[in-house]
Amino acid sequence: MTTTPLFAGSPDNVSSLPTSSEAQDQAAITTIIESVGTFADRGEFGALEQLYAPEVMLDYTSLAGGEPETVSNVELMTRWAGILPGFDRTRHAIDEIVVVISGDSATATAAVVADHWVGSLHWQVRGNYTYAFERTVDGWAITAHRFEINGESGTREVFDAAGKAADDEPAPYLRRQRSQAIVRQFLVGLEAKDMDQVNAVWAEDAVQEMPFAPRGVGFPNRVEGREALLRRYSGWPQNALDPDYTSELRFLPSADPDLVIAEFRGTTHIVPTGRTYDQRYIGVFQIDDDGKIALFREYFDPTVFVEAFALPSVPALDSAHER
Repeated sequence: MTTTPLFAGSPDNVSSLPTSSEAQDQAAITTIIESVGTFADRGEFGALEQLYAPEVMLDYTSLAGGEPETVSNVELMTRWAGILPGFDRTRHAIDEIVVVISGDSATATAAVVADHWVGSLHWQVRGNYTYAFERTVDGWAITAHRFEINGESGTREVFDAAGKAADDEPAPYLRRQRSQAIVRQFLVGLEAKDMDQVNAVWAEDAVQEMPFAPRGVGFPNRVEGREALLRRYSGWPQNALDPDYTSELRFLPSADPDLVIAEFRGTTHIVPTGRTYDQRYIGVFQIDDDGKIALFREYFDPTVFVEAFALPSVPALDSAHER
């Protein structure tokens, strides 16, 4: 097998007696390689994404032509999630794994037989993987992934059927991406004071709830319907200066791909009061089948809100459930 400098080192040079530390590293890398096939077959693309570095050199040219390319781990998972769940079943049998450790870098090779089924259609491909790894603070991560085909049987027509099935029912990984993207669009729209972008995120029957909204100051804790939400946000461009809602944005885990839990900091200068509004938020967003926000439940500190907008003092918050 011909290798490039990216895969420096040959599995043929493995030491016969690895140290305990080397043995543990070899075991960790072997587990990662085995997990690539297992997670792909199970459609666990979020877990699979974590096995790869943020940027990966990908080379499937022996199978599909083209050129080797560098892609993000998210882009790689997006591609795989766009086709693999459309098969009735896949099976990646990986064995003959050989690992070479060199400090904080490693290379590995493995043999693979991959079967793909849709209905009566079947395609099997046989070949070899070559991987490059780097040690990170979280453990070993794949930085390069190359496949070299040795043979195939069956029909590649199975991919047309799988692609259609995957398009008809997007994988949870892709739905989660869509859900997070619409939330980011909303927050970026607020930053840019682009109300067309903000207004486009709402479902017709969308609801915004604010369980800890200040009471007794004329501020609602619930806004119902898209038109009402458009009116609520219509004064934003005139009243906010230099808003920032995404610098500290992070998405928290959710089993439901259509439910987004976002933690973020919002800072802006309130024009009418001349005060700075520096707030911490938890946002819970339910996304509908059309990719629109159906529910936005916004949690924030009402005392910070009252101070920034120069409102009367907030009555004691006995319980959010009183609403």
